[in-house]
Amino acid sequence: MSEAAGHELSHLSPAASRLGGAFARPKVIAVVCVIALAGLGWFYLGLQAAGISALDALCQAMAPSAAGVTGIALVALMWGAMTLAMMLPSAAPMILTYAEIADTAARKGEPVVSPFMIAVGYTAVWFGFAAVATLAQFVFTRAALLNSSMASASSLFSGAIFIAAGVYQFSALKHACLRQCQHPFPFFFANWATTPRGVFRLGVRQGLYCLGCCWAMMLVMFAVGVMNVIWMAAIGMVMAIEKIGTSKRFTYSIGVTLIVAGVTFLLSALAAHWPGRII
Repeated sequence: MSEAAGHELSHLSPAASRLGGAFARPKVIAVVCVIALAGLGWFYLGLQAAGISALDALCQAMAPSAAGVTGIALVALMWGAMTLAMMLPSAAPMILTYAEIADTAARKGEPVVSPFMIAVGYTAVWFGFAAVATLAQFVFTRAALLNSSMASASSLFSGAIFIAAGVYQFSALKHACLRQCQHPFPFFFANWATTPRGVFRLGVRQGLYCLGCCWAMMLVMFAVGVMNVIWMAAIGMVMAIEKIGTSKRFTYSIGVTLIVAGVTFLLSALAAHWPGRII
């Protein structure tokens, strides 16, 4: 903490001084941001899952005939909550890395920007994804690929999504983005910024790396049920483990698992329509 900041805190009450000293540390703010925003997303999703009437209203809003402003707003809010709940925990290492660098700079009296700005930039990217997913959901519903409960209405559709997500686990783009997510320190070291706009842009760039890493996995929610909280938690955990710095073997094993699940869906769909099947 700088001498000027310490001098200002000396004129405050002991309680205010301790609070000011805590929030002068970027790492504290980073932890609060991640926990609060992710918690807000999970809280909203929990209310949706527990509130039968609210969930029914959301399902009715997904009907092709109800694709008005209210229906779009409800679904967009749901996808926004999902991105907060699933993606912010996996971004915690990146945000804390920035906070540690900023904390060191703040101790030296150098200008720093709150980690809140990098979290906002990161979240903005995923809110953009939520907007696209909202439109995709209405398209899939009109095409009868999703039913009124926001679950897949076609085994072929589910199988195609699982296989596509599994194949993407082996792609060069996936691993290039994953490396950036796993090792954010060199990125921050080479692109350090000391203005709110600059730090916001850092968050946007890290959000784009994360999007390039995880977008296919997020689409699996269309196959398993958009409001399936168990799958949300499972997919969020997988993405977080990937970003901790696991080997390619883990990423490849997830890809194989997704492909096998997709093939299983396709075979079940073919068996259901096979001529002369036994009922």
